Amino acid sequence: MYTLGDIPTYGAIHFPDWEAIVFEKTRMTYRQLNARVNRLANALTAFGCRKGDHLAVLAENCNQYVEIYFAAAKIGVCVCPQNHRLANEELAYVINHGESTLFLVGHGFEDSARSIQGSLTNIRYWISIDNFIDGYLSYEELISTHPEREPVPASPVDEQDLAILMYTGGTTGLPKGVMLTHRSLMTTTMNTVLTASTELANLGANRRFSTCMVLPMFHVSLWPVLLTLSIGGKVVINRKMDLGEILRLIQDEQCAHINLVPTIYGWLADYPQTDKYDISSLIYMTYAGSPFPTEVLKKCIKRFGNIFSQGYGATETAGGAVTILSYRDHDIKGPRSRLLASAGKAAPCSRIKIADGQGRPQPFGQTGEICVTGKHIMKGYWKDPGKTTETLQDGWYHTGDMGYMDEDGYVFLTDRKADMIISGGENVYPKETEDVLYQHEAVAECAVVSAPDPRWGEIVKAVVVLYPGQKVTEEELVAFCKERLAGYKCPKSVVFWDKLPTSIIGKVLKKEIKAAFWQGRNRQIG
Repeated sequence: MYTLGDIPTYGAIHFPDWEAIVFEKTRMTYRQLNARVNRLANALTAFGCRKGDHLAVLAENCNQYVEIYFAAAKIGVCVCPQNHRLANEELAYVINHGESTLFLVGHGFEDSARSIQGSLTNIRYWISIDNFIDGYLSYEELISTHPEREPVPASPVDEQDLAILMYTGGTTGLPKGVMLTHRSLMTTTMNTVLTASTELANLGANRRFSTCMVLPMFHVSLWPVLLTLSIGGKVVINRKMDLGEILRLIQDEQCAHINLVPTIYGWLADYPQTDKYDISSLIYMTYAGSPFPTEVLKKCIKRFGNIFSQGYGATETAGGAVTILSYRDHDIKGPRSRLLASAGKAAPCSRIKIADGQGRPQPFGQTGEICVTGKHIMKGYWKDPGKTTETLQDGWYHTGDMGYMDEDGYVFLTDRKADMIISGGENVYPKETEDVLYQHEAVAECAVVSAPDPRWGEIVKAVVVLYPGQKVTEEELVAFCKERLAGYKCPKSVVFWDKLPTSIIGKVLKKEIKAAFWQGRNRQIG
């Protein structure tokens, strides 16, 4: 398999009658999935879509989203998935910047589509995935009126062609379009196949692989779909972030795997209804997206078992893990428990170095910027050669994450370079302070950011969410930290919020928290 389009073709040949997709009332085999993919690809070709064209998708998770990715891939069209939490003005910017000529809209986003329609300068074709929209073509009618034979693109699709243009907000500025080629995405798929097969063999998997797809498909968390469909497994698609529905799907469909971010795992561990569901089919729980607070990770291991595996990566690495922390490294007691704070070792298709400001490798134990090289690295940023040159240097992707590597090859993240706090000339990495705050029994969630200070320039500020019924004062939390940390790393101020703002995948939005203090609002947001 060389391109994304090869995945459903291969499945239809080798596992034709195996169940491939489950979504709400829809169930389809690999043969049926490939037929629908081909029908859509042939419909796009009939519109005049050609290799190099771009199409935009605004939808929640659904079986059609999977079909769109594969159909576009078969004819060399690049998919531009849209973050449906963006404001209308931001959506219009991303769609125009990505030069999409075709726009597919899913259930619940009809009003947004109408609002920005007049602002979209390049769109020639409008397709509604679910509901009737005046002036839009019907997705299902297109599927039913075009042949299911394999499409024949006018120009062959190459592994170096763009497959996905995925926008990432990062920590500053407008969203950046990350150019992911078929080679990038297939390398990521191979990376996860190699890793998952090793983990599952050791965990004792004795049935066909199945994943519960929860995180949004417009995000690089798409990788479980590609992994699962590459090996003849079953993808069970969840539309919305509802803990009860996620648990029900795992129980009813006997899912073996789920991939979430640490925040959501923490929610599940605290969810009072969790024990009402039989989720014993789960033998592989992966996480990525942000560091897992050690105390919360320990709680999750105690709740769900030692079946966790971490993958550290980024949109720029095609969502694939560049490091892996195996379940074998998730000990909660003994000397190896220190590895719970690690991101793991280099994944099979990645090479890692810790670099100083000039890109030179740092010695073991020395903090620097984490840099990655491999065939899964992005081609660059769309229409931004300056940022591309800054981020890709001599074949290495500079992640913007700070960390160090120990003598055994384990990588430890200290924090985002942009999140580092410089107070009184001392560098403070928020993660270290957050890990200590999480040790306090009253702290459910926390985030440490910088806040302006006339004397020190900026100070360490902690935003804390308490467990229901728990009480603790600012002074008590500061004193708790001072018992465990150097004074300059401790919060100078603690505020208590009802909740922390999070992204659609559950990552804490530190940019928004920081803005609450630096923009003079000094109030709870979210």
